[in-house]
Amino acid sequence: MSERTFWETIEVKGGEVLEKVKEIIAEGNVRRVRISHKNRTIAEFPLTIGVVGAVLAPILAAVGAIAALVAECTIEVERVAPVEEPAAEAARANT
Repeated sequence: MSERTFWETIEVKGGEVLEKVKEIIAEGNVRRVRISHKNRTIAEFPLTIGVVGAVLAPILAAVGAIAALVAECTIEVERVAPVEEPAAEAARANT
């Protein structure tokens, strides 16, 4: 089974940034998060499957600081989704 990578863009207000990033991280299929303000990237961080609390604390602190400084921003999320092979889909349809 192969993977498909795609980007999702979310517009948020300053006070919503931290909560939205926490929600995105909890979803688990995220590879990278980029926060932009007026088309300028102000923060970008990779996320791996093994990211846990101690690693997330500095990231979330930085996101909180960003939220205090900007009124509106864009969160861009790189997601990974499995892509099934056509043969696997056909086999499952026949069962």
